[in-house]
Amino acid sequence: MQEHHTIHSADECPPGGGFCRTHELNILLLSALYAVSRELSRSLNFRESLREVLRVLHEEAGLARGLIGVVDAESGKLAVHTIYNPDGPDADAAQYGPGEGIIGLILERPRSIKLSRVADEPRFLNRMRIYEPELPFIAVPIKVGGSLQGVLAVQPEAPEDGLLEERAQFVEMVANLIGQNLRLAMDVAQEKSSLLEERDLLRRTVRHQHGFDSMVGHSAVMRRVFDQARMVAKWNTTVLIRGETGTGKELIANAIHYNSPRARNMLVKLNCAALPENLLESELFGHERGAFTGAVEARKGRFEQANGGTLFLDEIGEVSAAFQAKLLRILQEGEFERVGGSKTIKVDVRIIAATHRDLETAVEMGDFREDLFYRLNVMPLFLPPLRERIEDIPDIARHLLGKIGNDQKRKLTLTDMAQRRLASHDWPGNVRELENCLERAAVLSEDGRIDVDLIRFPSSRERSSGRPLRNGGPAPLGNMPPAPPAEEVDLADPSLSERERVIAALEQAGWVQAKAARILGMTPRQIAYRIQTLNIEVKQF
Repeated sequence: MQEHHTIHSADECPPGGGFCRTHELNILLLSALYAVSRELSRSLNFRESLREVLRVLHEEAGLARGLIGVVDAESGKLAVHTIYNPDGPDADAAQYGPGEGIIGLILERPRSIKLSRVADEPRFLNRMRIYEPELPFIAVPIKVGGSLQGVLAVQPEAPEDGLLEERAQFVEMVANLIGQNLRLAMDVAQEKSSLLEERDLLRRTVRHQHGFDSMVGHSAVMRRVFDQARMVAKWNTTVLIRGETGTGKELIANAIHYNSPRARNMLVKLNCAALPENLLESELFGHERGAFTGAVEARKGRFEQANGGTLFLDEIGEVSAAFQAKLLRILQEGEFERVGGSKTIKVDVRIIAATHRDLETAVEMGDFREDLFYRLNVMPLFLPPLRERIEDIPDIARHLLGKIGNDQKRKLTLTDMAQRRLASHDWPGNVRELENCLERAAVLSEDGRIDVDLIRFPSSRERSSGRPLRNGGPAPLGNMPPAPPAEEVDLADPSLSERERVIAALEQAGWVQAKAARILGMTPRQIAYRIQTLNIEVKQF
């Protein structure tokens, strides 16, 4: 068998007069080859493209009963991938092993097979019963990068006319085009698979980062918040997160979204207090081209971007009364128009809103619409301030130091005295203030060890002198005068327990709580809280 043949050109017709069958066939096959290349370039849907190729071979090249088989990488067998046989019965799927039937021979030795009459070949199985035994048969390998990936088999519609070699070379050309298309399809499939793996990895990473079990806080009040958020995450219920600035409202919103059925779609965020009303409307609802000066093209708003996912509206209590009415409509109807447009757009968006304002009072004062409040307040979550969950400070501090240490590429540690200093502060800025405080201390630490002297608060809550007490304790708050130095007990002694330290300060202050608070760098309310939680019996004089 010859592996390469040459199609005769138009000026090489054999002598003898009459009709030049070779010339006619060349024109026919050239037109069919162009049609095949066009079909292969139309789509990356490989199965659909191959069926169209076999149709072209049948209708334009006179090569019927086309079959394309693909080699299975695991079994090494050739499985029938596509068959085009519109004039005959549908063939069942079949497999061929090496040496099994005529097609199996190509698995043993990847080369073209040309038979003038297929019934004369003893290895002809006709397993799919689609081929005519009296007609010729052509099967050629499909290769990608020199590796056998499949087989293309066809059967001329007329008995052998002396042009089998020319038809076989044409089928080889088609197989080469299919091989190139298959390489592209394999590359696209590999890239798609890699992208899907990367996407799934990112989803797992994000879900782990925002998982409820990974959230810091073991106080009873925070565990209750986490349990409520975990329950509401399963549903599409609107959530209103309440709490002071810096308590972690956005973290809870992240956890709800990434642990919900909507996690596959986007979480879109918008701080309502960061934009003026005219820009806020465009940001949320989008705008059409020419809707206002600078609107040079149409733009989707946050609601459209979050379609199928979640929209987090932070500081919802800051929007104006006029904008509240527009927001109420989309919450009720799930539809809106872009700025400057008239087309109604419907969206499926879950709303999570957050605010630090007392919305009930705002409703009473007429600053916030009552109907909007009830639309948002379906599932309220209240985040307590840090001062009301002091027992969480050590865990939160360790978590934040790990995060800061990763950024600084070193290990950071916190001494016991520094922890006590953190616990003595009232944290008006909550967790955000705690993070800033620790980052400031980490910057000032040369060896990564953060001691009490590096825990510093804003000047408005420190002593005006900014100097620590002579006994080594932290500086008192505000502009209060310094307490007398300790003489009996060194309050900076790390061996002292928290209870011993508070009792020692009370004794030095003559059991005057305000004076003891100044010694310890606390507020009167904080020391009263310590006295209560540490079961210290206050002496009366």
